[in-house]
Amino acid sequence: MQKHVRILGWLQIILAVIDLCLGLMAFGVMSGIGAISGDIEAFGVMSVIGGFAGGFMLLMALPNLICGLGLLRGWGGWVIVLAVILGVFNLMHVPVGTAIAIYTFWVAWKLYQASEATP
Repeated sequence: MQKHVRILGWLQIILAVIDLCLGLMAFGVMSGIGAISGDIEAFGVMSVIGGFAGGFMLLMALPNLICGLGLLRGWGGWVIVLAVILGVFNLMHVPVGTAIAIYTFWVAWKLYQASEATP
């Protein structure tokens, strides 16, 4: 089962990196749209909007990164609880996040069954 926990840890880290890349891309696209418009004010506004979008994606990626590191380093039982909570939110990241969320639920269920089997 530890193999699946390690795989889940890496998948959480990969999902965090994807979120970070999407945030950087949102910032770049929004700033680029402002720059293409040729208006200094539009460039400023679009850069601020892109900055907020990038910052939001960073905030969304940080828990996945912490969860992934926790699963890889074996930080305790709270990490799998965090993984399940993040799995609910990751269901909205169709299709990759949904697949990772379903795998998260399966791993958590197997860990729960293993803990119930041992007295």
